[in-house]
Amino acid sequence: MKKHLLSSLAVFGLATAALAQGEIVVGEIESLTGGKAGFGNELHNASKLAVEEINAAGGLLGKKVVLKTEDTQSKPGEPAAAINKLISRDKVVAVLGEYASSLSLEAAPIAQQNKIPMISPGSTNPKVTEVGDYIFRICFIDPFQGVVISKFAQKTLKAKKAAVFTDIKADYSIGLAEFFKKDFTAAGGTVVAEKSYSTGDKDFKAQLTAIKASNPDFIMIPGYYAEVGLISKQARSLGITVPLIGGDGWSDNQLVAIGGSGVDGGYFTDHFSSENPDPKIQEFLKKYKAKYGKDAGSAAALGYDAANVLFDAIKRANSAEPAKIRDALAKTKDFPGITGKITLDDKRNATKPAVILQVKGKDFKFVEAVAP
Repeated sequence: MKKHLLSSLAVFGLATAALAQGEIVVGEIESLTGGKAGFGNELHNASKLAVEEINAAGGLLGKKVVLKTEDTQSKPGEPAAAINKLISRDKVVAVLGEYASSLSLEAAPIAQQNKIPMISPGSTNPKVTEVGDYIFRICFIDPFQGVVISKFAQKTLKAKKAAVFTDIKADYSIGLAEFFKKDFTAAGGTVVAEKSYSTGDKDFKAQLTAIKASNPDFIMIPGYYAEVGLISKQARSLGITVPLIGGDGWSDNQLVAIGGSGVDGGYFTDHFSSENPDPKIQEFLKKYKAKYGKDAGSAAALGYDAANVLFDAIKRANSAEPAKIRDALAKTKDFPGITGKITLDDKRNATKPAVILQVKGKDFKFVEAVAP
């Protein structure tokens, strides 16, 4: 009986090993709960869609792709635990995520130390890829995004005086504010007020009252949708009528759900427009809505692109070894993504155009495109 049991265990072990050999395990760290869950769940849905599609087409290198996901809960301390678990327990060959720059900056050193490629779909702070040669992103970066916002305010809105309202707990917000201010003032604009808040704050009336008194032509709010929605609503309740402008952190349907009419008319930069008639984009939007019953935002498009850029690199590497995947990722050129053609430069950043969108009711309407 004992001999039979040992024999069974041996067979089970061989079967388990065979199963492992027949899989390529990809990790994902996303904010599935907490203040950035709108982004995180879109990204996760898009990753699942990309994995299902690649497996339906025969997988990668003749193997099934398995996605292992950990929730970072939108808060500090969690990304490190999440990525450590994926690397040590799940033996992932690469990691997708995070979206928020602060959370990516916590996870990236661990990926770098373990030589596991990490691809952020949406972390725009330049510091993220500066962590090391295993860290990549497929979105534009804030030096470009800040200039886009500045030029739009000056040229399209004919604005000369800006108020800047920054989230001092978010690397993304701090960086984007700095790049915006540098370009805006260099071009002759004036920053008439600078105020700050922290992620999770609910009451912004004191800062907004001071901003109103400075009489700006517009308010630049480089934050995430949860706080921006509340800020917009409170700004309008205080009688502030000037345009509100921000970055891609606004790009979630929760912005309108939280801000209501307060965000109506606001402008923000983003990675793509759902109004683009490109058949590839429209097909993706159709597939996403059919599967999840909701419209895909830019986070979904970025998540889908990040997964497919990774799959493309594994194919070109003809290997699931992390070092070989890293080398192939670094050579990514003109990959046809939903958010545009993706080419990674020598700093592992994507050079891509941005779009300006305007909030109109529940929709984000295309205003203009800006090339790098």
